[in-house]
Amino acid sequence: MTVRPVLLEAKDLSVSYGKVEALHKVGLTIREGEIVTVIGPNGAGKTTLLSCLMGLLPGRGEVVYAGRALGGDVEVEERVGLGLTLVPEKRELFADMSVGDNLLLGAFDRHRRGDGGIRETLAEVYDIFPRLRERAEQTAGTLSGGERQMLAMGRALMAKPKLLMLDEPSLGLAPLIIREIFRTVSRLRGMGVSVLLVEQNARAALQVADYGYVLETGEISLAGPGAELASDPRVVEAYLGLGGKR
Repeated sequence: MTVRPVLLEAKDLSVSYGKVEALHKVGLTIREGEIVTVIGPNGAGKTTLLSCLMGLLPGRGEVVYAGRALGGDVEVEERVGLGLTLVPEKRELFADMSVGDNLLLGAFDRHRRGDGGIRETLAEVYDIFPRLRERAEQTAGTLSGGERQMLAMGRALMAKPKLLMLDEPSLGLAPLIIREIFRTVSRLRGMGVSVLLVEQNARAALQVADYGYVLETGEISLAGPGAELASDPRVVEAYLGLGGKR
């Protein structure tokens, strides 16, 4: 079996809020075209991890992306230009703007660089999310929760990312919509987009993930292929059994 090249690697990543350490020496690896998930309870540091990788929070340790060290001097905008995008938990759409304009804003950096393929990317996003094409003229604030999540993901895809980071994409959505979102995540892997998926819905996340990490109180407690973690008694008891359903 061919081992895919490493796209992002974090080593000994630590983040503190004042004197409180939210992440402690976390290490993870994401390969090209892979879905990697990070599961864990509320307050474990999952969102902090994504924010640090995106450059929104300062951290200690080493992050190497596409062969380049991402130090504190690499701003968020530059990371987006390098192909790193984040869909935050709150989605952060422009509620008074149309669906189509929200999507085009996702390609702002590409437009600024004179990239001529934005309309083609828009057509691809509409192909992935046909409902967004139907709602193109609607304002984002009138969309349902599932449609807002699709729009947030579509807007991130407009930047043509190599690595798409998703923070709790299933949060607050109906089961039918959650299945649709996770089908889309699997489809992105087939399109060559690597995905880092942070989720409390451990069952759904591990079903689509090539590799997974369990983050607890700021540290990686378990790691392994998604299928192996899904059958690990410790994960089953803590996240997939009755406790997981609650």
